[in-house]
Amino acid sequence: EKLNDLKLDLRTFEVNLDNASVTLKKAGISISDLNPGDYEAIDLLDLESSLASTQSSIISLGAINLAAPDEIAEESKRIDELDSQLEDLNEALDKLQSAIKKIDVESKMKFDESFNAVNSKIQEIFPKLFGGGKAALHLMDGDSFDSGITLTAQPPGKKNATISQLSGGEKAMTALSLVFALFELNPAPFCMLDEVDAPLDDINATRFVAMVEEMSDRVQFIFITHNKISMEKSDHLMGVTMQEAGVSRVVSVDVKEALKLAAS
Repeated sequence: EKLNDLKLDLRTFEVNLDNASVTLKKAGISISDLNPGDYEAIDLLDLESSLASTQSSIISLGAINLAAPDEIAEESKRIDELDSQLEDLNEALDKLQSAIKKIDVESKMKFDESFNAVNSKIQEIFPKLFGGGKAALHLMDGDSFDSGITLTAQPPGKKNATISQLSGGEKAMTALSLVFALFELNPAPFCMLDEVDAPLDDINATRFVAMVEEMSDRVQFIFITHNKISMEKSDHLMGVTMQEAGVSRVVSVDVKEALKLAAS
């Protein structure tokens, strides 16, 4: 009977050994690589406690999500799509930044060309209107085309000054210099002026009219005036009269034809 018990125990050990071998094989460990001496000092109770703790942690993770691989694949696909979109956006941003730089360079070049051209013209026209002197445009902030622009003027016999320091007539003539400079460079079909000659004396009014006559072959000037000199030099006059109270009437006069009739 004792022999049978020993045989049964041996069989049990063999089964346990086979099971342990299978478990080690699944873990990628060969039983021949194990050294029993490495495990003699291990406390079985500590192992059981560690195993229980590990099992508790596994249980706390909850049920296994069998759909996790599909969800991971779907999220990976979405990440790839977002990465592709990000790459496209970065490429578009690079193109936009390149275009902005190109536009900035071209804008700066155009601005410099226009600024220098207007500055050159105003330096040419100002002495004609004033019978001498000089005027110039200046950038307030160095070389930046985002900066403001100041206009300085020096009428004959006076110190260089900004427009705010000039008299009313000088301000008007300086402003006209700028207007005429702009029209010389980029003529419009017509230019309308509203009593710009009001603060001018006869000498300056004569110079103003002479400048208008010089430019009239390129630009048609229409201006409202009460100045006798300006009216005398006009090709056509249109006046508004009120012969009856509350009733106004427009009168048109061809100055050249009127002068011919007067001469005859």
